[in-house]
Amino acid sequence: MKSMTDLWRELANELAGWCHTSTTQDYNKLLSRVENEGLSFLTITLPSFGKDFENCLEQGLVDDCHFRGFKRSGGLPLFLGGFLRQIFDVSSGVILPQPSIDSIYAVRQLTAVFAKILVPCSEDRVRDAFVGYVKIEEDLLAWEEGNTFDVSNFERVSRLLFSDVFAKMDELVYNSELVPRHGPGSTADRMSGNQKYDLKLWSERLESLFPFGDYAIPNWRYNNQYHDVEILDPDAEWPVKVIHVPKTLKTPRIIAMEPAYMQYMQQAVLHPLVQHLEAKVVEGNTRDNLGSYFVGFTDQIPNREMACRGSKDGSLATLDLSEASDRVHILHVEAMLQRFPHFYEAVQATRSTKAEVPTIGVHLGSLRKFASMGSALCFPIEAMVFTTAVFLGIEASLKTPLTRKIVRSYVGKVRIYGDDIIIPVECVTDVIETLSRLGFRVNFNKSFWNGKFRESCGGDYYASEDVTPVRVRNLFPSSRHDAEGVQSLVALRNLLYLRGLWRTTRWLDEQIVGKLLPHFPIVEPTAPCIGRTSFLRYKAEKICDATHAPRVRAYVAKPRIPASEASGIGSLLKCILPTRVNPFEDKKHLSHAGRPSAVDIKLRWSSPF
Repeated sequence: MKSMTDLWRELANELAGWCHTSTTQDYNKLLSRVENEGLSFLTITLPSFGKDFENCLEQGLVDDCHFRGFKRSGGLPLFLGGFLRQIFDVSSGVILPQPSIDSIYAVRQLTAVFAKILVPCSEDRVRDAFVGYVKIEEDLLAWEEGNTFDVSNFERVSRLLFSDVFAKMDELVYNSELVPRHGPGSTADRMSGNQKYDLKLWSERLESLFPFGDYAIPNWRYNNQYHDVEILDPDAEWPVKVIHVPKTLKTPRIIAMEPAYMQYMQQAVLHPLVQHLEAKVVEGNTRDNLGSYFVGFTDQIPNREMACRGSKDGSLATLDLSEASDRVHILHVEAMLQRFPHFYEAVQATRSTKAEVPTIGVHLGSLRKFASMGSALCFPIEAMVFTTAVFLGIEASLKTPLTRKIVRSYVGKVRIYGDDIIIPVECVTDVIETLSRLGFRVNFNKSFWNGKFRESCGGDYYASEDVTPVRVRNLFPSSRHDAEGVQSLVALRNLLYLRGLWRTTRWLDEQIVGKLLPHFPIVEPTAPCIGRTSFLRYKAEKICDATHAPRVRAYVAKPRIPASEASGIGSLLKCILPTRVNPFEDKKHLSHAGRPSAVDIKLRWSSPF
């Protein structure tokens, strides 16, 4: 933990120099609180201080409900007071007419630096997260029983936005043109690597639309494989396995591992769906694809640019939803796709309907949520549902039915990336009301539309100035053998360098070279080795005899792919699937596959670019 407090000290001192103040007392207070409270002060209490600070920027003042647990002088906390007094009036707590942008960044950096460190939560917090997952299912059932969901309006607006995409997907499913694929991740039925190409399970729901013989074997010459596969009736289908992964020390992230056979066909639907959602004109059409202007899956920059603009002129609001993925009800999806039966059937066939929560011993037999994080279709489906909900809210605000012309007028004013939502400020009240009526919950602590602060897709802005903090993702490594820790620390160093925190970067360089990587040269960001990002040019240490290219002595991370062999039929299927552009790009792909089991770091002569 000392390395973390030392890093905080270096950051505080450098930022104090930027803002012409002192952080000596702040550092002493931090050491005292860490001694009494442990790691939780850095990872929970400090981020909570930062959230209160963001709320003060939103409200334009500091009041008595903010910064509890910290002593005050006048209207402001003593902790980080040197910065806060350059942002808020000391006596009234009202934000200054021209607050210091450097001080705003400093407070955010010093409070958020450890907010998302990947450290396991306590057992109690993990259990609470799983209980919360089950509680959401109860909330969805209550909403279903008591809602006045206007199916026709929801279907009408979603069709206005996405009808070209839905029609194209309907055609692809009807013509059996979807191409399945496997991902590298874990599955509920514990299949990994190349084993996934020898599927032994399939479901009746899949078989009715995606026959095993058409999708899971090389061709019908191998139809004898049907004797080895078990076609599961709906009651016998594998449930998703609900697990947790690190998110913050305050709460873990809850995801659901899908069975391999389900994941395989979800990917078949996913790729053409995302491709057509982002296409400006869907294949087979001449008119523009309206939905493509409002949703994104591969590029977060439009969201960040719009958040920056909203922070400057106040025209755009950024909204965030709590438990967004888990609150998309199957009724939302049914309403959206009801006029496209083949696509709807494909989405339903590839949707898991049961969940196992082993940590708390709960079995959910008939899920009302469409899908949890872990399903390949979770992200695009939720984006379309949220976009539809947003435009229903805009329609309520306008008090007139939407047309293509009206929707097109909101290009550059509405954007949805996952649960990061950007809308015009004048529509906020109606959009929030619509989202709430549809069963969603707006996270008001992370939604902004009043002040000059906005955040979306990892970009944070105040009055158009970037105030995004650099965050530590892993504990500091103690040796070079902790490859993930070393790579994370180097990434942190490089981000701090690009942020202009050069004194802190110099201190980190001393830690890295002195304890971990004696060879740590300047390299380009695209270099295959572990090195320093710099505005200075790299210095070649030798010229390769064979290629006459410059080389530097540096450490190279090499992932160790686990051994994994498929049968002959499974190997053939892997090689001929159209998704593999070059089946021989990795000569060991039939004997080793899956996510790396470990990463080795070796000293090599490497390219600096």
